[in-house]
Amino acid sequence: MKTSDLTLPEGVQARFGETPDEVALALADAVAGFLAVRLREATRASLVVSGGSTPLPFFRALSGRDLDWSRVDVLLADERWVSEDDPASNTQLVRENLLQNKAVSARFLSLKQPGATPSEGLEAVKAELADLALPLDVLILGMGNDGHTASLFPDAPELAHAMDPQCQEIVAATTPASQPQKRITLTLPPLRDARFTALHLRGEDKLDTLSQAVSDLESVMQMPVRAFLKPGLQVFWSP
Repeated sequence: MKTSDLTLPEGVQARFGETPDEVALALADAVAGFLAVRLREATRASLVVSGGSTPLPFFRALSGRDLDWSRVDVLLADERWVSEDDPASNTQLVRENLLQNKAVSARFLSLKQPGATPSEGLEAVKAELADLALPLDVLILGMGNDGHTASLFPDAPELAHAMDPQCQEIVAATTPASQPQKRITLTLPPLRDARFTALHLRGEDKLDTLSQAVSDLESVMQMPVRAFLKPGLQVFWSP
């Protein structure tokens, strides 16, 4: 479909570009600007990112920006429960592509902690995040073609708990049947309440998925990304 055919909900801003690099630079500009303002107002600022291949040019661009990175807490919105040297590890992607250059002094809070399963490691993850200030400052989400975001998958048995607007836990273990690995994810409340939220997408298939998501915003459990298609969201998309 064409970008001109997509009607986003009122208050959701479209930031569409011609190339992935163009969009990555625009997103890096927006994030760096927001973090700079927060660092003038607060002792620390938080940056929550998502894994996969789409954000890599954004990570590299942002890592070169002039910020007081020593006061920035970086963490993933979710992670596969695999060792850091596993090719499926998004922690490794963040370390190798974002926590470089000027961003090397940022504090990384890892969602992957000791434990054979995410359920076993859940308390250790909570301890890792114990002094993370809420609300989160910057949140960069991705989206799967099934409408999941973070590790809020439609087929995860734990979805109702993780998506509960009143959930008291900052993280949850998820075990979606469609995925080869068990997961750990931030829950809806901390994700929902972030001060700045961007949805970073690449490809015509993601445009089609986004169009499907906006067609029925009430059916959140079928496509969890719908919970974030609300005023204030910025959608960054490239072919």
